[in-house]
Amino acid sequence: MKRVIKMSKAWIAAFTMGIVLTGCVEGISGTSASSSTSANSGTSYSEPQQFSERSASLSWNAPATRANGEGIKMGELSGYVISYGQNPEELSEAIRIDDASIMDFTITNLDHGTWYFTIQVEDVDGLVSAPSEQVSKTI
Repeated sequence: MKRVIKMSKAWIAAFTMGIVLTGCVEGISGTSASSSTSANSGTSYSEPQQFSERSASLSWNAPATRANGEGIKMGELSGYVISYGQNPEELSEAIRIDDASIMDFTITNLDHGTWYFTIQVEDVDGLVSAPSEQVSKTI
């Protein structure tokens, strides 16, 4: 696994404050996101996702600083990893977004129950942040 870095408390707070969960929204279209789970990786989503009442729409803000307080520019970010699942101790699903300018994503076709989500940012050197605070949504 790639080296993990911690982002500053301000970054984590901004990231957490930026995550918004809503239901009954349309999925995003035209992104170059890829999906990976522990059993399947590399599945690509390029077609618009269909409207779903069983969805969670997440949005966030890109970090402005690293854990050591140094600034980080958008050009230094390569993308995000959204981890989610129904067990808060084991988020078994992951979606990789390979475009750092995308700061929202809708996950569709979720089963009924409570879902938990975190997000991590990756820089161009492959450094991955610690996960954001976990948020949840009940479908």
